[in-house]
Amino acid sequence: MPQPHPAATPAASTRNAPGPASSAGFVQVRGARENNLRNVDVDVPRDAIVAFTGVSGSGKSSLAFGTIFAEAQRRFLESVAPYARRLIQQGHTPQVDEITGLPPAVALQQRRGAPSSRSSVGTLTTLSNSLRMLYSRAGMYPTDAPRLESDSFSPNTVAGACPRCHGLGTAHTVTEATLVPDLTLSIRDGAIAAWPGAWQGKNLRDILITLGYDVDTPWRDLGRTERDWILFTEEQPVVEVTPQRDRIAKPYQGRFWSAKSYVLHTLADSKSQSQRERALRFVESGPCPVCDGSGLTPAALAVTVAGRSIAQLNLLPLTGLAELLRPTLLPGAAEPTEAAVTLTRDLLARIEVLLELGLGYLSLGRATPTLSPGEMQRLRIATQLRSGLFGVIYVLDEPSAGLHPADAEPLLLVLEQLKASGNSVFVVEHNMDIVRRADWVVDVGPLAGAGGGAVLYSGPIGGLADVPESVTRQFLFPAEAAAGSAPEPAARPATLRTPDRWLGLHGVTRHNLQGVDASFPLGVLTAVTGVSGSGKSTLVSQVLADAVRLALHPDADASVAAGESGAAATSAATEPGDDDDLGDSPGEQEPRARVDRITGLDAVDRLVRVDQKPIGRTPRSNLATYTGLFDAVRATFAATDLARSRGYGAGRFSFNVTGGRCETCLGEGSVSVGLLFLPGSYTPCPACQGSRYNPETLEVTYRGKSVAEVLGLSVEEAGGFLADVPAAARSLATLREVGLGYLRLGQPATELSGGEAQRIKLATELQRARRGHTMYLLDEPTTGLHPADVRLLLAQLGRLVDAGNTVIVVEHNLDVVAAADWVIDLGPAGGDAGGRIVATGTPDAVAQHPHSRTAPYLARRLAGG
Repeated sequence: MPQPHPAATPAASTRNAPGPASSAGFVQVRGARENNLRNVDVDVPRDAIVAFTGVSGSGKSSLAFGTIFAEAQRRFLESVAPYARRLIQQGHTPQVDEITGLPPAVALQQRRGAPSSRSSVGTLTTLSNSLRMLYSRAGMYPTDAPRLESDSFSPNTVAGACPRCHGLGTAHTVTEATLVPDLTLSIRDGAIAAWPGAWQGKNLRDILITLGYDVDTPWRDLGRTERDWILFTEEQPVVEVTPQRDRIAKPYQGRFWSAKSYVLHTLADSKSQSQRERALRFVESGPCPVCDGSGLTPAALAVTVAGRSIAQLNLLPLTGLAELLRPTLLPGAAEPTEAAVTLTRDLLARIEVLLELGLGYLSLGRATPTLSPGEMQRLRIATQLRSGLFGVIYVLDEPSAGLHPADAEPLLLVLEQLKASGNSVFVVEHNMDIVRRADWVVDVGPLAGAGGGAVLYSGPIGGLADVPESVTRQFLFPAEAAAGSAPEPAARPATLRTPDRWLGLHGVTRHNLQGVDASFPLGVLTAVTGVSGSGKSTLVSQVLADAVRLALHPDADASVAAGESGAAATSAATEPGDDDDLGDSPGEQEPRARVDRITGLDAVDRLVRVDQKPIGRTPRSNLATYTGLFDAVRATFAATDLARSRGYGAGRFSFNVTGGRCETCLGEGSVSVGLLFLPGSYTPCPACQGSRYNPETLEVTYRGKSVAEVLGLSVEEAGGFLADVPAAARSLATLREVGLGYLRLGQPATELSGGEAQRIKLATELQRARRGHTMYLLDEPTTGLHPADVRLLLAQLGRLVDAGNTVIVVEHNLDVVAAADWVIDLGPAGGDAGGRIVATGTPDAVAQHPHSRTAPYLARRLAGG
């Protein structure tokens, strides 16, 4: 750890910059006003690991990402030609008076979207590029075979994609059984189920009538030649069709599509997700017979390195790949070429970084959608570690998110390496173990929203112990906090709940789970733990969720295939691709799980998954609309005397429909301003000044406030204002209980963090009327939450269990695990070395298990460490 910096003082409100001696080696921020930041002045050291802490919504991300990184990015882009700048996705200009001493910055933020299944470990780390180059320049080619360019070894390029499956590795075939499930029906009655409905289906039927085919005879009674032509012909005759049973429509030219042609064309070209999903019901999928599932051309597969094709190397775990390539660099190797040595040395050096981070079990061909958040985070950090940049600020968003405590140790070593290479590392972090290892802490708060936005302290870690207004202090220094009046971080129940009913999954097979038997207790809080990649999310968020959903809704298109007790297991997995040149194919599917037997499902009446996905994709979706409390607000305004005299209904007070909204901005509240050669920007609507409503609507008030002013209230403020509106008051009370009192009712969904979105969903669920036994599934609900917010989350989860429901969480946070009634620990490692249930039982029992990697950390937590 470095010596304390000279500016190690609690953050002052002074706007005067320090003198030259104290400003050296610091990023100096003056007058930051981004989001809820209150004119913040702060000095942050370079060449150090700096942790930004504070409760969720306090403003730490606004300072680290919205101000420091955004300004660094803006300055860099100013050096880019204006025309090229239009093509780069740019951030906003931060609200800050001045930032000095600011180097270039690189941001590694949490990505909550679903990556393309063509993306893989190899493409994410760019190792695939080097491997393709190795095969192109140094591979063993068949006699007289032409040398291939590196693109020819990628299934996502035109040159390299298998012509049969277009690089997916999965081929779709159709049969008469898939296209015509009921042979007793006639064509007129819908025998060809794969054909479209409505007018398109009628069109194809009328074409057949014009061509002379019988559409009223049961399908099984038609001749084999007729049936095969209708289903499989590649011909597309165009005929003049006179619509049947329609005296008004005029004749037209109609083109015939066989059922096979229609289905495959829909999968290949349709932009409609619903149409593609429908088409997939009529195909049988399996490994492509031409490329054997690799997605590559025969010419690419014929080239070898160390006696293996590139498809075979893509399937090897990284440890095995390193062992295979290493002999190339050893003395006495079979005359390796200079190109082979150079490319192999680069590959091995980059693979070693991944091995150091504990990712040796992954393969280059592993599709990124199958990776856990912790694995994705480490892959991105490892890529930056090998970039060789110097003098850069790395701004990381919760680098420990999704990581088991055992995985956090190598992460800390990587952060130290980034610093040792001459860089600065700024981390927005809630994990106190990571914060304790930082050189400097910037604590923002004291509360969230309007109650936050101030820098309480900026200095070496130990100094935060002397800042009593800091909420972080009691978690960072639990011994000092315990001597005062602060409660313990964990909220363990006085008596653990004892399960009396169980739900069992027997013979689970998916990803690295192979024949696993898992039993989940009902009516209690269960934490599913294990190192990153051990199979936790696969077991809970995929297999268990789909099994329960399929049992509750038998007609749902779940991805679980029952074993002998139900339908047969489904087709093989889709092989991942390489680069993203071709984008997603409409026909790609996740491999299905196999479950031999499921028991205890009759005790569950309802399934609810509470994830951190956004509550909406556009600013039109907000807290009020998602929770439903806005319906009560609109009804309240519609019931006022003025609204009734004017004939205004509740719809008049919606900014999403014509009538009450401002027609200049169409209810957006802002308008886009196009700038020549520069990215467009947004400005408040000049007609409504950002209120979203027209003047006539705003004239209607309730207790002196317009509907726009009510949307501008915080949850805390609205609780008092709308106390006499029962439906709204109930929602607002629940939102306050989950710690979201600082959010504005009309705050756009796009401004909410993943943790905030998850708590909004939880609050929405808590306010609903209870009906039957509900199973709640949460995957890492503490991501993005400060330890103080974790307390609130645990209290709400406890409420759900006390009401007679089941709550199952996939979690690394030891406070949550310690507070659970039951723990299921997977492992012992990740990937192929995991996928097994190592220990089950109460937290105390699992903490004593000799083979669990979670046990020592849990034991320490239970002991108060």
